[in-house]
Amino acid sequence: MKAEIAPSVLSFNHAEIRPRVQELAEAGAQVIHLDVMDGQFVPPITFGDGLVKGLTDIPGPLYEAHLMIVRPEDQVERFVQAGCRRVIFHAEATVHAHRLVGHLHSLGVQAGVAINPATPAQAVSEVVGIADMILVMTVNPGWGGQKFIESCLAKVETIRSWNPSIRIEVDGGIDRSTLPRAKGVGADLFVVGSHLLDYPSLGQAVRELSALCD
Repeated sequence: MKAEIAPSVLSFNHAEIRPRVQELAEAGAQVIHLDVMDGQFVPPITFGDGLVKGLTDIPGPLYEAHLMIVRPEDQVERFVQAGCRRVIFHAEATVHAHRLVGHLHSLGVQAGVAINPATPAQAVSEVVGIADMILVMTVNPGWGGQKFIESCLAKVETIRSWNPSIRIEVDGGIDRSTLPRAKGVGADLFVVGSHLLDYPSLGQAVRELSALCD
């Protein structure tokens, strides 16, 4: 599977999210990562399905909702209806991960399961054969701009050894230096947040980071 970046909207001013997503789509971004936080699973609150619905009519990218929320099973249908074609929930947030993967598939979308830095790879061992994606958090979820946690790379390598074809996403502290290291152990989708703003334009960020994926 082709390695790609997944630009995140987390670091954008809310008033600027739509034009920023438009700019990313025009630059060729294939995935847009939407960080949904509820103030309970993680301390911050970001946005809900209403804002997402106002973005997914911009053509081109696949929109993925990363639900950093408690009881994701109560909310996934809202994000599918809002236009997300992939929904990612946390293994730590539900005791029914297997069931929820199946439910997302029944809704016609891809299912991703995320794990936090302190959660072992074994937490997803029973869904790695049925999920479309495993997301390995490489920072503690909640805020952008954190330092990449190197020890999380071992989990990526372990999960890749279990399933050579599953998509593995990494999220947190991804930049010019950490992206190649994560790719080297088996990741193939890279959430880039605050690092996007280090470039003169989002278009240049997409081009240069996508080149690192090749």
